Amino acid sequence: MVEYLASLLTVPVIAFLGQGRMGVPMARRLVEAGHKVTTWRRGTGVPAAEAVDGAELVITMLSDPAAVREVLTAALPGLRPGATVVEMSTIGPEAVRELRALLPASVGLVDAPVLGSVGPAADGSLVVLAGGDVSGCREVLSVFGKVRETGPLGSGAAMKIAVMSAIVPAQVLVAETLAYGAAHGVDRDALLDVLAGTPLGQVAERLRTPATETRYALGLAAKDLELAAWEGASLATAARQRLQEARAAGLGDRDLTAVAEHVGGAPATRAVPLNLSTIPATNGAYSHAVRVGDMLYVSGQAAFDEQGTVVAPGSLKDQAEHIFAVTTRILADQGASWQDVAFIRTYLTDMDDILQLRDVRNRYVTGTPPASTTVEVSKLFRPGLVMEMDLIVALPR
Repeated sequence: MVEYLASLLTVPVIAFLGQGRMGVPMARRLVEAGHKVTTWRRGTGVPAAEAVDGAELVITMLSDPAAVREVLTAALPGLRPGATVVEMSTIGPEAVRELRALLPASVGLVDAPVLGSVGPAADGSLVVLAGGDVSGCREVLSVFGKVRETGPLGSGAAMKIAVMSAIVPAQVLVAETLAYGAAHGVDRDALLDVLAGTPLGQVAERLRTPATETRYALGLAAKDLELAAWEGASLATAARQRLQEARAAGLGDRDLTAVAEHVGGAPATRAVPLNLSTIPATNGAYSHAVRVGDMLYVSGQAAFDEQGTVVAPGSLKDQAEHIFAVTTRILADQGASWQDVAFIRTYLTDMDDILQLRDVRNRYVTGTPPASTTVEVSKLFRPGLVMEMDLIVALPR
């Protein structure tokens, strides 16, 4: 009885900063295990700093490195000394090192990405690849499934990318195998039956009937290979290109198994509108961006929150921060960064604000700047807006 009461007293207060299909079931697992959990996601209007206030463990489960950096930067004022951040997204070891530099020395960091999809997240059978000192969070991580300690900080992220650099290209390989068979009159089911008796059998069975429910989004798989396709990784690089083409064809939100429909199918649409679920929606009169081959055209971005309300009316600095953060997520969705931007056009209602704009822009646009134009206009399309920005981007091959 004494041991039971002691365990209750040591249950940490947890802040779960998550989004997407994995975040909800993982947060639910924590609650069902008896932990006190504060959850945060985009669109609620709750600042990240408020969500993490007082938390001993802060768990992040977000879409990409840019989103993790953005959310944790916003959470910094609320992080208590002695807290531990457990980063469970797939962001790669370089991004983990950047987070260590971002966080105060008094805040611990563990990288713990997971292997598994929505089903295992719900039933607690994920594999957690944990790098760093997990002594203070091992019990919490075990709620999600089997915890495999991989070594020092960053090793969990590296292990996850290494595993995905094998698993994802294998599915693309089977999709190409099916396309070859179809082009040469080979019966699809017969080919899959033969593959079932080979080391690729489990992968082939996944592609026999592409999933109608998204377990592992094709767009996220493309992002994972964008992290994994290091110089010399020929298979991962080729698979990445296949997935980028499928994403540009509008399959990004489909399950990865939809790649079997794309490979060997009809050519992709020349102009593919892109509307991200991770940023505030448009008003329906335009798309966030349009991809044409290896070029991305980003619509004029203005400072709106998830409710369509103008952010910080009249404040150039705050609106610029919002616009650059949102635009970073648009770029990341297509495997690009600010280094791939070819042209920036900015509209200001007061050219006297250009120095404030420069301060924000210089944190994102580093190195040799792209071509750009800045113009002053009498007004923008909503009262309170003082800035709008559009871009042309040369996407990485």
